Amino acid sequence: MLVAVLSFLVTILVYQSSKWLYKRYPLVFLFPIITSVLTMIVFLIVSRTPYSHYMSGAKWLSDLLAPATVAFAIPLHKHFDLLRSHAVEIVGSVFTGAFTSIVSTVLLADTLHFNAQLAGSLAPRSVTTPIAMQISQTIGGVPVLTAVFVILTAFIGILVGPMVIRFLHIQSSIAKGTLFGTGAHGIGTSKAFELGALEGTIASLAMIISAGFTVVLAPFLVPFLVHYFHSL
Repeated sequence: MLVAVLSFLVTILVYQSSKWLYKRYPLVFLFPIITSVLTMIVFLIVSRTPYSHYMSGAKWLSDLLAPATVAFAIPLHKHFDLLRSHAVEIVGSVFTGAFTSIVSTVLLADTLHFNAQLAGSLAPRSVTTPIAMQISQTIGGVPVLTAVFVILTAFIGILVGPMVIRFLHIQSSIAKGTLFGTGAHGIGTSKAFELGALEGTIASLAMIISAGFTVVLAPFLVPFLVHYFHSL
């Protein structure tokens, strides 16, 4: 019980410290989710704390991920009229992003000669962790590996996303939000809220829609693509 409590407190302390550091030095590679995760990895290695022992307390925080995702409904309600007026653009863009993500991921897996299980683990990497892990299990992937790929995708998304926005001179708040929500799910949404309330709202909507499209597409598209690429 003591280890569980300490794990819980240390995680909160590290994250709050990371937020303070990012607020003081707002550099993209100091984004709290990046620095806190890396700090916890180092802490577990140095202290030789088994991951299972750490998660006995940290799981309380992980369990909050689901209600936190549901809480995105609040800003969605606030900007409902604007979202409705741009529904076609948002849904079309997110569908394109979700479809492209699955196809390009399976193609990459085939290029690197990954087996079907690894391809299935990679395919849902662009949706939020709980949903991605369920999709992975459904299509024959390894949910634990999928969680790792989801986190890596999010890190790359928040690092590359701002550069893409600058390079393409993207001005639209809706485009920025869709970019982060579709490409980097929850962590990307957190980054989008830094840009503005509207960007964050669009990102949260894009994340939810992307998850829905991936749930529908992945079970059919991934096996087909894996078989198709292997037959070439």
